Amino acid sequence: QVQLVESGGGLVQAGGSLRLSCAASGRTFGRYAMGWFRQAPGKEREFVAAITRSGNIYYADSVKGRFTITQDNVKNTVDLQMISLTPEDTAVYYCGAYSGSYYSRRQYEYSFWGQGTQVTVSS
Repeated sequence: QVQLVESGGGLVQAGGSLRLSCAASGRTFGRYAMGWFRQAPGKEREFVAAITRSGNIYYADSVKGRFTITQDNVKNTVDLQMISLTPEDTAVYYCGAYSGSYYSRRQYEYSFWGQGTQVTVSS
């Protein structure tokens, strides 16, 4: 069993920055790829970024160049640094753990999820 807890969300103006953090219980890293997803009101949960067990990183095109995913194996956290935020980034952001062989952009393939953290970007 893996427990994930996100933090760091909030209200920010367009052009601003936020850093989200996902704290994982147990021996998560090395067993799971970790992903960040987001869900805006009335929309499906969508892939944002992922880091594989070997440290390879992938981003959605919409956030490439603005978001950075990092992993701290000592603290058992995976962070999402977000810059140049726009109102279109407004969503609940979720951290997920994927037990498959590499990584996935499909949210239904993730085994564990955190409760989410709200990010609101005002114009």
